[in-house]
Amino acid sequence: MNITIDDKSGFCFGVVNAITKAEESLCTIGKVFSLGDIVHNRVEVQRLEKLGLESVKHDRIASLSGESLLIRAHGEPPMTYLTAKEHGVNVIDATCPVVAKLQRSVGDAHKQMKVCGGQVVILGKNGHAEVIGLVGQTDGNAIIIENEEDLKQINFEKPIFLLSQTTQSLSLFERIKTLILSKVTDISKVTIMDTICRQVANREPHLKTFSQEHDVIVFVSGKKSSNGKVLFEVCREVNQRSYNIEDESEIDITWFEGAESLGICGATSTPKWIMNRVANAIDTIVNKK
Repeated sequence: MNITIDDKSGFCFGVVNAITKAEESLCTIGKVFSLGDIVHNRVEVQRLEKLGLESVKHDRIASLSGESLLIRAHGEPPMTYLTAKEHGVNVIDATCPVVAKLQRSVGDAHKQMKVCGGQVVILGKNGHAEVIGLVGQTDGNAIIIENEEDLKQINFEKPIFLLSQTTQSLSLFERIKTLILSKVTDISKVTIMDTICRQVANREPHLKTFSQEHDVIVFVSGKKSSNGKVLFEVCREVNQRSYNIEDESEIDITWFEGAESLGICGATSTPKWIMNRVANAIDTIVNKK
């Protein structure tokens, strides 16, 4: 069976930046705390933990005086930085530049809507770290919508400023945008800003093609990865023989029966080394069979 690893899968720039900053800091400091898992991939988190990176929750910030706290690629609301400063915590800011730019855009949108009594609407996953950081730019006043049903939260008589979490689906954003424009009484009161990261969004059409080109797809991603869930569904839509695993321990040999080609791909939070390890494990299993 021919095994191909997708060359466009793996860490996006924002994740690479965060992990690089973590590794550099660990080399010089020796101990670094990460506010939440640095990446939604259990195996990669465990690798960094062995180097001295410890994940903590927000309620630990007050006890980290004099320590170094890494802000991961997802970003944080302004209050997190204020809390860290108040307690003498050294912040290592690894917010993805794309997310940081979006945070500024959301803050500007909030100021604009506050003047005219409008609403900041963000297409995103409720409770996701990036979205929490974005809502923080609006003093908690943004409306978060995950799907078409959530549009009922919007007052279509008032001005609307629509933005999106960086990792959202382009097709969903287009549907939401079209529905909002169809419901408002005055289109001139609607501002649309497409803030989806193209490095992530462009993976969808690529993965559709990649999945069609192989008999079986093994998609590697952490269970907590929102991006992983979205991209895996992209694969499964065009290839029913698509399987989502976190590492090689979850491989099932029956998946490959009668298959001549296998494609291995992953989320923006999936390191290449795990995909390589999965490929080697499958190759060994198939050859033994």
